[in-house]
Amino acid sequence: MSKGDETKVAILDEALQIASRVGFNALSIGGLAERTEMSKGGLFAHFRSKEALQLQTLEHSRTRFIDQVIRPTLNAPRGVRRLRELFARWLDWETSALDGGCIFITASAEYDSQPGAMRDALVRNQEDWLDTIATVADTAVAEGEFRPDVDTRQLAFELHGLMLGFHHSGRLLEDPLALDRTRTAFESMLDARLA
Repeated sequence: MSKGDETKVAILDEALQIASRVGFNALSIGGLAERTEMSKGGLFAHFRSKEALQLQTLEHSRTRFIDQVIRPTLNAPRGVRRLRELFARWLDWETSALDGGCIFITASAEYDSQPGAMRDALVRNQEDWLDTIATVADTAVAEGEFRPDVDTRQLAFELHGLMLGFHHSGRLLEDPLALDRTRTAFESMLDARLA
């Protein structure tokens, strides 16, 4: 990685932290320049506009999520063990990735009713993620660990809803049992589908 690429990654890491705390709409080249102690002109050369900064920050978070959650999950044995690995890594992402919590949840709340390039990119990311969850669950069906009639799209929907509940309970309500409750709910989801 070149020095310029390293600098851009560091800038995007900081942009990601800012967006996780205050949202993408509050993310600006000026504010980022102040946080990174770089010139506005230098940052403008990297991004050219606030929307480009927002889109590249979202893409950077997607890349980090793939590297930290999806790729390592694929190293686990197919079936329920892979689904457990996906869940564990997703929980790690939710609890330790960013100061403000999951960037995708922050962005979803911010852009759910705002048409435009950010919403379009976010929707594509979330649809890809739901497809990934369903595909991992498909391996549990194929391995005979889940019943053959299991609707893996429904499982993906429920697991995503579970993680939204975890975010709400753990971050907003500061429930000290949020993590335990989430793990218990996940085990119940699996048990209900076992062959």
